[in-house]
Amino acid sequence: MEIAVLFLIIFAVILILAVGIYNRLVNLRNRCDNSWAQVDVQLRRRYDLIPNLVETVKGYAKHEREVFEKVTEARSKAINAGTVKEQGQAENMLTGALKSLFAVVENYPELKANQNFLMLQEELAGTEGKIAYARQFYNDMVMKFNTKQQVFPSNIIANMFNFNENEYFEIEEEARGPVEVKF
Repeated sequence: MEIAVLFLIIFAVILILAVGIYNRLVNLRNRCDNSWAQVDVQLRRRYDLIPNLVETVKGYAKHEREVFEKVTEARSKAINAGTVKEQGQAENMLTGALKSLFAVVENYPELKANQNFLMLQEELAGTEGKIAYARQFYNDMVMKFNTKQQVFPSNIIANMFNFNENEYFEIEEEARGPVEVKF
């Protein structure tokens, strides 16, 4: 009888620990999903600013059609990216296109003084900072979630319930800096 009670107590402790680990994994997975949603919110804000910025620059630099097309194409690819990896690649392309756009602006001093352009420039700079913070927070959550899945005994529960590691939101080396918006 004592052995049966001892066995039940051990089983109950193991069950409680397993439920706790499972719940922690679910919590971390949900935090990863939420933090990615926050990245997405900031990226969408950036995408909404870009057409206004392009239209403002177009008014001054009508002959720079190729640059405008690259920005528009890169924005479209970024909006339609499906995975974290695709999003990172699209963001790299968009950052490069925006750098080209701001290089064009350098040739137009009257544009650099335009109030609408200055307001958009300031808003884009603020959004870039928010994107950087959201990316960092997302990657921190992914690290915690992935680590929890890899350590013992959580890895047993993670494997039993098919938890999958999340991807980091990484960018290419040449795109690591913020989009330059100073004049």
